[in-house]
Amino acid sequence: MTPLFTTSLSLVCSLGRGTAPAMAALRAGRGGLRRNDFLDSKLDTWIGRVEGLEADTAASRVDAIPDYRIQRVAEAALSADGFSEAVARAREENGAARIGLFLGTSSAGMLQGELAYRAREPGSAALPAGISYRDSFNMYAPAAYVRARLGLKGTTSVVSTACSSSAKVFAAAARAIEAGLCDAAVVGGIETLCFTTLHGFASLELLSRDPCRPCDAERAGISLGEGAALVLLEKEDRSGERLALLGYGESADAHHMSTPHPEGLGAALAMRLALERAGLAAADLGYINLHGTGTRNNDAAEDAAVYAVAGDRVPCSATKGWTGHTLGAAGGIEAAFTLLSLRHGYAPGTLNTRRVDPALKSQVLLEGKDLPLEHAMTNSFGFGGSNCSLVFGRPR
Repeated sequence: MTPLFTTSLSLVCSLGRGTAPAMAALRAGRGGLRRNDFLDSKLDTWIGRVEGLEADTAASRVDAIPDYRIQRVAEAALSADGFSEAVARAREENGAARIGLFLGTSSAGMLQGELAYRAREPGSAALPAGISYRDSFNMYAPAAYVRARLGLKGTTSVVSTACSSSAKVFAAAARAIEAGLCDAAVVGGIETLCFTTLHGFASLELLSRDPCRPCDAERAGISLGEGAALVLLEKEDRSGERLALLGYGESADAHHMSTPHPEGLGAALAMRLALERAGLAAADLGYINLHGTGTRNNDAAEDAAVYAVAGDRVPCSATKGWTGHTLGAAGGIEAAFTLLSLRHGYAPGTLNTRRVDPALKSQVLLEGKDLPLEHAMTNSFGFGGSNCSLVFGRPR
């Protein structure tokens, strides 16, 4: 595929608001997980909550769109790293109708619906006045806000394929640009914590009572998080970094609704397709950002896929021990971490992991490492076998 340059990057997660705080935390070994203190939830787990969202009153900068948590996370990302200014420049150059918007989420503003149902009127059970389905638990809600906030008028879509959602939007944007539907695209993911996901994963017995430990011999489940990442994709480099989306690979192995194929067959196919589109071999990769959830089945299946494609020569790490699993935003946030690794020549360690499971064959980094990186891959594998791998780097 023709490389698409990542000319602007914004990141908000439990490590902070902006790429600089996140990179500083990665180098300092300072994670963002905390004991669960999300609203009145009593679950015994750890979460990656974005600090200060509750105090961001009147964060919405779009008239007629309410100030819900999903809009607050979106606004935090739009306001960080000069992202809105970069899109404004692209909008002036290309026209608002020629910039696409592709976002991933798994729960959108579901939290607001949950809170509304809690506040139903006694007797009539009527929902409180003013609750807006369109701007909350409608899957399109985050895209509606971002589109209006950035003044975009191009093709717009939301992908919701569980944990691969905001990785797959890079593929969707690349296809749209190749098809001539747009000349540039804003891509990424936005997700907030909510009770449905917290209690849903608790019911599956997948929540860890300690900070998650991806690839650890004694890993015991995931820690949930929230956040957003936004990337501006353009045909020409405008940043001077020459970092680009080089390839994408998608597959749907549909082995089981919530369990990956034990041999990682679909995951391996996605990785191979991404390398093929990038015109690279596995030996060209300097780093792989693992999906690495911290569950026994997922980590084992991904390891099988990575080893089948790249052997044990490529340094790998999982970043969910830093941020928690941000579900629909995970693909975008981990794409951002991968781009930061390329920008700074640094592969982060796998936080909280004490001893790599001896059954795993990949080269899992426990400590961060300076590396001369030119090409890197990030994996995102969702429920139902919805797999996506992305390759970023400097075009040859």
